[in-house]
Amino acid sequence: MERPSWQEYFMQMAQLASQRSTCLRRKVGATLVKDNQLISTGYNGSPKHTLHCEQTGCLREQLKVPSGEKHELCRGVHAEQNAIIQAAVNGTSIRGSVLYCTHQPCSICARMIINAEIKTVYIANSYPDQLGEQLFQEAGVEMIHYDLTTKQLKRIC
Repeated sequence: MERPSWQEYFMQMAQLASQRSTCLRRKVGATLVKDNQLISTGYNGSPKHTLHCEQTGCLREQLKVPSGEKHELCRGVHAEQNAIIQAAVNGTSIRGSVLYCTHQPCSICARMIINAEIKTVYIANSYPDQLGEQLFQEAGVEMIHYDLTTKQLKRIC
C-alpha cells in the first residue's frame, strides 16, 4: 500500500467531514491545516441548535435558486466557514494555513479565506462562482485542483 501524499491525506479528511453534512443539495467538507498539522474541520449545515434542512426542506430548492447564486438564501453555514469558526472558537490562529475543501469556495467564503490570511486552497471539485476565483487571484491566494482519481495537482490561480 502506497503512503498517501499530504494533499491526499488532508483531502480524504475533508471528504470524511463532508459525510456529516446535512445539506440536501451538496455535501461539502473542509480541513484547515498548518505545518501539516490538522487545525480544524468543517462541513456545511445549519447553525448549532437550529433545525436542519433535512427537517425543514431546502429553501434554495423551494425558491428555485440556481447553484452559485444568492448564497444568503440558505439556512446552512458553509464547510469553509465552519472550519474557520471552529479554529476561532478553539483559539487557534489560522494565519498562513492551508485549506482543503471538497468543492471550490464561493465568493463569500473566498472573502473570509482571504481575510483569515489562508495562503493556499486545495479543491477536489469546481463550483460556478467566478468572483471567488477572481478575488483569490487579486489577493494572491493560490488555488489548486486536486484530482481524487489521478492524484494530479493543477494550479488554478
